[in-house]
Amino acid sequence: MTGREGTIDAIIYARAPYCPVEGFALNANLLETNLINLGVVSALLAYLGGGVLSDSSENRGRTILSTIRGAEARYKEATDGLGQARARLQRAKVRADEIRVNGISGLQKEKQDLVSAADGDSKRLEYSKDATIRFEEHKAIQQVRRQVSRLALERASEALKIRLNNKLQLCMIDYNIGLLKDVPRDD
Repeated sequence: MTGREGTIDAIIYARAPYCPVEGFALNANLLETNLINLGVVSALLAYLGGGVLSDSSENRGRTILSTIRGAEARYKEATDGLGQARARLQRAKVRADEIRVNGISGLQKEKQDLVSAADGDSKRLEYSKDATIRFEEHKAIQQVRRQVSRLALERASEALKIRLNNKLQLCMIDYNIGLLKDVPRDD
């Protein structure tokens, strides 16, 4: 039996309850275990598990380094993204200020345009009002003239009717006929 085979046999027997076997045996009952058995098991674990533990610790180290590098890369990306976001924010603030200034100047220009348009409308309305007043005044004057003329004609007609008698009418007719006789004829 070589050293390795004996170790494997010891492990196999260790799983079974305590059975005396010729030569070397491992006590699996923890209450009856002695210091020698514990030393042997510890040595076996160190001998057989040492490579596994070193591989596991190397793998774990590589995983941790990979995780740290990934975290550093994400940190750098986040820092770059934050810088870009700050730059975009600054550009947005500048653009917002430009829009605000343009809006204020646009409002002032619009206000001035509205005031100018209102002044123009006011002047046109004033002119239209004055023209309407002049027209109505002229119309009223014409109406008064017609009424005065009509009243004058009515009074003259009444005065003539009262003052005119037959003899006076005949004289006027004769006088007018005489005027017509003096008018040269175009024959």
